[in-house]
Amino acid sequence: MNIVILGTGTVGYSIADLLCQREHSVTVVDIDPQRIQRINDQFDVRAIVGSASQSSVLFQAGINVADICLAVTGSDEVNIVAASMAKSMGARRSIARVYSPVFRDLSTFDYQRHFKIDRMLSLEHLTAMELARNIRDPGSVVVEQFARGGLQVQELIVGQEGKVTRMSIRDLRLAPNIRIGTIQRENRMWIAAADDVIQIGDRVTVFSRPEDMKSIKTLFKNVVTHQKSVIIGGGGETGLQLARTLEREGYRVLIVDIDEDRCQFLASHLETTKIINCDVMLRENLEEERVGTADVFVACTGDDEDNLILGVEAVDVGAKQVMAIISRPDYENVVHKLGIDVAVSQRKVMARQILAYLTTGAVVSRAKLPGGLINVIEVEVVENSPATKSNLAEMDLPDRCLVVAVIQQDIVRVPGGNDRLHTGDIVIMLVEEDVVEASLARITVPAATP
Repeated sequence: MNIVILGTGTVGYSIADLLCQREHSVTVVDIDPQRIQRINDQFDVRAIVGSASQSSVLFQAGINVADICLAVTGSDEVNIVAASMAKSMGARRSIARVYSPVFRDLSTFDYQRHFKIDRMLSLEHLTAMELARNIRDPGSVVVEQFARGGLQVQELIVGQEGKVTRMSIRDLRLAPNIRIGTIQRENRMWIAAADDVIQIGDRVTVFSRPEDMKSIKTLFKNVVTHQKSVIIGGGGETGLQLARTLEREGYRVLIVDIDEDRCQFLASHLETTKIINCDVMLRENLEEERVGTADVFVACTGDDEDNLILGVEAVDVGAKQVMAIISRPDYENVVHKLGIDVAVSQRKVMARQILAYLTTGAVVSRAKLPGGLINVIEVEVVENSPATKSNLAEMDLPDRCLVVAVIQQDIVRVPGGNDRLHTGDIVIMLVEEDVVEASLARITVPAATP
């Protein structure tokens, strides 16, 4: 694939390394000649010195024939402008990295739609979601990014006998805007079918609009466990996003940060999380805040060395599970030797996300759920495809393919059997590996004309 990377800082450099290893055709652009010289010396790339937000530079980079443009400079505004220009100049897909949460907040303004960018990715948010996954369960389904927040995905563990354990999914007659996606029983996960009967102990993935999730939780009588406590050392953007996610799921969350102004900001943007203003790097503060009694401690400062030291101290004072964010790849091999249970690499988190977008044709993204047998695919409905000729119930999709959401003109919904897809709709579906091609053909291949 032809890939243009705008910006060769830490993120751009690691992405170029990854893509070159996979033998893609890579062009990099950066305004700093020294960075360009460095990346040109180390990788098989085409390197251009210039501003990512100038059309002449983008044209020189071959943006008009690019499969993907990745705007990952250190400036949110430059990334948004550059990704928007790239899309207009002919790039098939354009992705912009943003730091400030305002650019992803649809309640104020839809920057992504306005600038016609395919995706806005926050490395800090992605890292927080990876940490949350490990806090829940390393095998849990990570789909918080689905449909730009318009679709909520919740894992429920069935803890009691009830309606859902006595009849098939078909006979439950769930509301049309609620979809049971996957069922995990012991070590096996599969896509839910209408005839499946859920059992006590099953881990069930449910898709719905956020406002409809409470009703399904009541129906499933979710297993009750003790309320886990999580202490986050560092209240930067990743810490904020992690706390926001965990408090929605009922965790007891405490953030410790040395910056008083930042603590006031956190307090005004979180609901139940407790904020402590002190130096988390001092052992006496860890002991005073009872880190040793925490179920999980997360070293979440902006510095790798501080995170390593903090993680070691948390282990020493008795935290049950310790996690740390690590950016430098040469530190990843020593983390477990220090007693830290989980190290989340921002570089690897971004790499997995980028790889999901290395798709062709109408497929927007493709990733795998834990276990590797089930794909999560976003695909655009092409003109005159079989999908537009009948409603979903009559589409003749393979049995192990489930449409969990549809985005029509930026409106996200869980479709019912009587709904019909239209050209340009984005379909989000769960598909088992051996029926992927047959499933995509129903959406991405025009129907034969008589």
